[in-house]
Amino acid sequence: MRGLPRRLVAELLYCVQQRTASGVRTAGASLRAICDRLRVLRCETLDDLVDPEAAGLKSHNVSLVTTMRRTLHRLSTTPEEEARRDVWDLAIFGFGGTADFTEIHQDALRQATRIWAADDLPRRRGKGAGGRLQRQIDAMADLSKSLRLQREDSGQNIALLDRRDIVAFCNRLAFKTENGQLSAHQRLDTARTVRRILNRWRTLGLTVPGEILEGLRADFVMGREDMPDDPEDTEAGKDLPDEVMQQLCDNLNLLEEMSTTEVRVCTELLIDTGRRPDEVCRLPLDCLERDPDGSPVLLYDNHKAFRLGRRLPIAKVTAAVITAQQERVRRRFPDTPASELKLLPSPVANPYGTKPISGIWAQHRSWARALPDFLVPIEVLEEGEPVIKLLPFDKGKVFPYAYRHSFAQRHADQNVKPEVLKDLMDHRQLQTSQAYYRISQDRWREAIDRVAVMQFDRHGNRVWRRVQGLLDSEHVRREIGEVATAYGLCREPTNVAAGGHSCPLRFRCLGCEHFHTDVTYLPDLEAYHADLLRSREKLMSAFEADDWARAEAMPSQEEIRRVRRLINRVKADLDDLTEEEQAQIQQAVAVVRRGRSVMLGMPRVGQPLPDVRPRRTT
Repeated sequence: MRGLPRRLVAELLYCVQQRTASGVRTAGASLRAICDRLRVLRCETLDDLVDPEAAGLKSHNVSLVTTMRRTLHRLSTTPEEEARRDVWDLAIFGFGGTADFTEIHQDALRQATRIWAADDLPRRRGKGAGGRLQRQIDAMADLSKSLRLQREDSGQNIALLDRRDIVAFCNRLAFKTENGQLSAHQRLDTARTVRRILNRWRTLGLTVPGEILEGLRADFVMGREDMPDDPEDTEAGKDLPDEVMQQLCDNLNLLEEMSTTEVRVCTELLIDTGRRPDEVCRLPLDCLERDPDGSPVLLYDNHKAFRLGRRLPIAKVTAAVITAQQERVRRRFPDTPASELKLLPSPVANPYGTKPISGIWAQHRSWARALPDFLVPIEVLEEGEPVIKLLPFDKGKVFPYAYRHSFAQRHADQNVKPEVLKDLMDHRQLQTSQAYYRISQDRWREAIDRVAVMQFDRHGNRVWRRVQGLLDSEHVRREIGEVATAYGLCREPTNVAAGGHSCPLRFRCLGCEHFHTDVTYLPDLEAYHADLLRSREKLMSAFEADDWARAEAMPSQEEIRRVRRLINRVKADLDDLTEEEQAQIQQAVAVVRRGRSVMLGMPRVGQPLPDVRPRRTT
């Protein structure tokens, strides 16, 4: 650095200091070559080196200069100043990546989108926040392009924008979807994003007099009716077949040879635990604990829902994988405190083991493509006869997040209760977990056929003896002609039309001719019977209450008697079946109850979970 201005020397030293602090090495030869060019060009600051390539620097030195200039830019600017630019360095806002607004051609719309982004970004979290922001900006760029193509003034006069421009934009999205330029999911996400941003502009006050969007008409907005249909089956069905999972597990050694041990361990943990890839990549070294009974538990952070310190029961074999990786990390970084180490440390710019791997998507994709074709048995028709053939499975469906779907599907196939699976998936809503697994139509239909013969009316009499001729209509009737109650089904037209919220008898189901139940509701009936007995004993105990209130709240003896008789009749019919028939009925009951959306209470995990970990060789 001899002979360079003091300001330039300070800039270079600061950049090297920041690179060293982040664990990146700076080659002395590269730094010397850059200093030589700066000295020859008589630069006062690093910004004076406008075009490093034209200055004669090699490609790797050009990259180093670009990184240094970005570091200096982050030092000298603030989020407020960065928000006024058309290309943002998101590191200034605490995120990774960049945000590019240049594809929004209308000046007013581009400024308004920047204001919206600056307001929305602080509420984001996680490593993917920058990518999500850019996708939202791209949605507004689609709207901008539609205006530029449709309007003579290219949409620059915002006072002229109206409902016709929204219709043209929606038609453009539909056209691109029909021609394969957009998927149905991308179309829906784009429409929802544009609708949300247009509405947010108004709540931010950007359309009032004196602001950027002054004069924007009220009909330049997307309504609910402009949203395309939500594609069906958005999540369920992304699990991998057992044959594919077995082949992947048998070739984990190849994954380690093609990448690193950390990538293999990460993949194993994804398969066994069903966590999100980001959650596994960022596991701390001390992520393994034991329950009082000695069972291993994985400690992780749910960054997506901002739920920290989560616990997941895992198999002992999975715990052994974690233990072996912990030993490798301690040998590699003996001087770093264990509290600062990561279970899967990055192999790049990580001298102390405190940085986790950034992801395994590229390595995993290369590994999956290198494997032989995944052959899965598929039933096809040849000359009208069903034939099982081994057909290749689409390798594009083999990606890290698919292991989370497979984890949910394996537990669902083992009859794990939906509320327990919700806890295992770490979801707040049961509906979210139900989107991760599916019950095939064949299994669902077969289950309904089995339990349909075990239907009873409110008196405990069989109501479906001629089953064979009614099977097809029963599947339709279950969808449109009845509504679920807490312990049976109701066919009263008014209540069905109201979705189960307009019972004329105030939900006294056992006294209504429209009520019927089947064997799948037996646990609910038993729980209801026990609740009636508890309520009666509690009301008969000594506490202050008026006689009329006590009498109104007291369960009637007739209701208790009918519930008990109905339970006894269902159990008696079950006892008349053979052991094989009882096993088939129990299996069908499990399938139907797993797909039932009405869940009461929030049970906890009270029994050992089945070991559904895919088998693989050591």
